[in-house]
Amino acid sequence: MEQKKHLGLNARLERRAILRLMAAMPAGALFSAVRSATATPKELAAELISPEAAASYQPKIFNPHEWKTVHTLSGLIIPADERSASATAAGVPEFIDDWLDLQRGDLLSSIRGGLTWLDIECNRLFGTDFIASTPGQQEQILDRIAYPKKAAPEDASAVAFFNHFRDLVVSGFFTSETGIKDLPYLGNEPQSEWQGCPTPVLAKLGLVGERTG
Repeated sequence: MEQKKHLGLNARLERRAILRLMAAMPAGALFSAVRSATATPKELAAELISPEAAASYQPKIFNPHEWKTVHTLSGLIIPADERSASATAAGVPEFIDDWLDLQRGDLLSSIRGGLTWLDIECNRLFGTDFIASTPGQQEQILDRIAYPKKAAPEDASAVAFFNHFRDLVVSGFFTSETGIKDLPYLGNEPQSEWQGCPTPVLAKLGLVGERTG
């Protein structure tokens, strides 16, 4: 099913697809959160979503039921795979909670409203809240709102919620220690010597035989 590779439900989410999502997300969702005048956004994210911080974190804005739903939904969007832990294990729910505590306003209302919508629809269709529904039932609900072009007009507000929430999950995960290792990002590392670009890369670029160093 096409939707699975984008939602990360029964089929694992393709990490490269996540990078395409990052390119389209609002810059503010990734870079403008700050805890203090001296902390950079990257430092803030690393602090918030470290395993140590997650273990002792107390939610600022979510009630206990919402908190469980945020954990579940984060793990469905970016599940664990052979490369790294899930978004939930990486501390993304903590990142989202702290970010929304700073922002408040319409974004917070959209997220809270969307979490409520998930429960209402699951109860209407299955007689259970979202977190108590089966993986297949959760997938059925999320498939309705994961792709704006395919969504029904009556689901428009839920689509907006999911887009916002997915952006936050992606932002949090790929600015965490776990997510950076998952890419993997190899910059800013000292090299004992520079041996030039690998031949396969040069060949792909049509630069075989060109000077590289």
